[in-house]
Amino acid sequence: MHKRFVEKYNSVETYTAVRLYKKIKIKKTEYADMQDKNNIPEFNRETLDLVNQIIKRYPQGRQKSALLPVLHIAQSENSGWLSPEMMDYVASLLEIQPIEVYEVASFYSMYNLKPVGNCVIEVCQTGPCWLNGAEQILSHFETRLGIKPGETTPDGKFTLKTVECLAACGNAPVIQVGTEYHENLTPSKVDKLLEQWKSENKKSHTNPYL
Repeated sequence: MHKRFVEKYNSVETYTAVRLYKKIKIKKTEYADMQDKNNIPEFNRETLDLVNQIIKRYPQGRQKSALLPVLHIAQSENSGWLSPEMMDYVASLLEIQPIEVYEVASFYSMYNLKPVGNCVIEVCQTGPCWLNGAEQILSHFETRLGIKPGETTPDGKFTLKTVECLAACGNAPVIQVGTEYHENLTPSKVDKLLEQWKSENKKSHTNPYL
């Protein structure tokens, strides 16, 4: 990372967002002639009404305050990830610049910037979890699923991620799947969870506001 750019943009987060913005801009330029206008994202009426209700919680001119929940909704509507087109759409709804969306989406681990599987497994790797066996739990997931953190199984069912503190330190080790927490994990508990998720075709990216 170039120190002078970090200083220019005042924070690592903004610098990261600027880099993401430049990559997206290049991608859009390269593929502009290939874009199918039918693929431009747009919420259905029910979802759009929900988004507008959330925006109305905030004073006029402060609609950016709705960005976090709207991104959650957008991600759930887009198979669990935020494409550049979806982030641009969110920016248009909130009447803000696309880079303002990118810098938030690229900062939080709860947002995915590339396609993911139906069930996203987030393993906490912060100190208390690691001291209580998170490394063993992560290794067990890797063995059972045949993937590493950041990867998705070939059948598209599972994505494995490592994240920072999930704020359940008293019941470590902990994982999060969608809105669910699974605590005090052991390899045998992981086996049972995986069998359950496979049998029910678990999907973690559901709209948390419906």
